[in-house]
Amino acid sequence: MESSRQLCTFYVAGLFCGVDANRVQEIIRYQDITNVPLAPAVVQGLINLRGQILIAIDLRRRLGLVERPADQVPMNVVVHTNDGTVSLLVDDIGDVFEVSEERFELPPETISQVAKEMVHGVYKLDEKLLLRLNIDKAADVAATVGQGAERL
Repeated sequence: MESSRQLCTFYVAGLFCGVDANRVQEIIRYQDITNVPLAPAVVQGLINLRGQILIAIDLRRRLGLVERPADQVPMNVVVHTNDGTVSLLVDDIGDVFEVSEERFELPPETISQVAKEMVHGVYKLDEKLLLRLNIDKAADVAATVGQGAERL
């Protein structure tokens, strides 16, 4: 019997990424962000989600990718991590995909060490690659202190 998993998908700097759908609380449009002085660069700030204060993590910065253009407004993917609920800032939202585990492969050797730590692996779809992110690693802002500008 073929096993599969559901991934909530989104785009970050042209990369097609996904996280386990059962870890996603909701997807919301851009929210006002309060700056946090002295926070790591990957922390865009804090958002107020119906009284719940969440850290907003810029996935472009976390993955070591190019900055989001100033005129591009990010979307929030609110996810549950081992350390609590956070918002991941992404460029655009995809769909929920059911992917076969038979299509799963380990991360390619060509991606940076920073990204490799956050990518469980990839699924080869008919038209593109889907990177499955490790939410807990992506949301670990303590790991970003002193992180260089290494690119994916």
